[in-house]
Amino acid sequence: MLVHVKDEHDPRLDLYRQVRERDLVGRRHRFVAEGTFVVEHLCGGRTRFAIESLLLEERRVDSLRRACATLPVDVPVYVVSQTIMDRVVGFHIHRGVLGIGIEAQRLSIDDLLTRPNAKLVVCIEGVTNHDNVGGIFRNAAAFGADCVLMDHLTCHPLYRKAIRVSVGGSLLVPFAISETSLQYVESLEGYGFRCIALTPQKGAPVLEELLRGLQSERIALVLGSEEPGLSSTVLSRCEQAHIEMAFGFDSLNVSVASGIALHTVARHLGRIS
Repeated sequence: MLVHVKDEHDPRLDLYRQVRERDLVGRRHRFVAEGTFVVEHLCGGRTRFAIESLLLEERRVDSLRRACATLPVDVPVYVVSQTIMDRVVGFHIHRGVLGIGIEAQRLSIDDLLTRPNAKLVVCIEGVTNHDNVGGIFRNAAAFGADCVLMDHLTCHPLYRKAIRVSVGGSLLVPFAISETSLQYVESLEGYGFRCIALTPQKGAPVLEELLRGLQSERIALVLGSEEPGLSSTVLSRCEQAHIEMAFGFDSLNVSVASGIALHTVARHLGRIS
């Protein structure tokens, strides 16, 4: 339902006001989807999240007309000028496409690991950078990970910037949040997963070599933040592996490392050729 709005103070736009500030204080189980690809995922029924409304700059309507046609009739699509959009949102939003999603019922670790097809899991400990979390979810979606587990210190994947960087991956890949990283490691062990922690330590085997000796069909890839890395508690419970690099270099951005490692593990499991 297209609704043309000419007044920047229209209360129907209140959920879109001052987006950056509200990113920090929360939205009461709502989140903001930004950009054409992300909104198309949200509209297309591929995610477990409902959509409450869209806000489109008037020149973006034609490119999203097909996605809008899939929405329930009671979901409004607010259409505004670029000037009104910028004033409402609080900054120049050149993409001109926003949506308000409703957070679905939160999943537990058991919900995810009891699924019969759960064989490739990504685990995150203490990664607070939104770009990195978004990048990890993008890689998880690209290489067929079945779910992502994270501790409560990790940036929430439904933060606007994390969703945007993930290109909708954090809406597509189911996730669960535990109080501590040890909690999800213990659960993974209980469900028969082999937990592989990425580490820059050269004493650890190269990931490809470690995988060649694994018979398990259930693998969890465990990633930590770039500065402190994984905690000693988690490292002690996992098999460790590193990504081979040239010229003595031993460090990669965690999002980049997740992509390389997930590609390697996905090939080992036959997810990709």
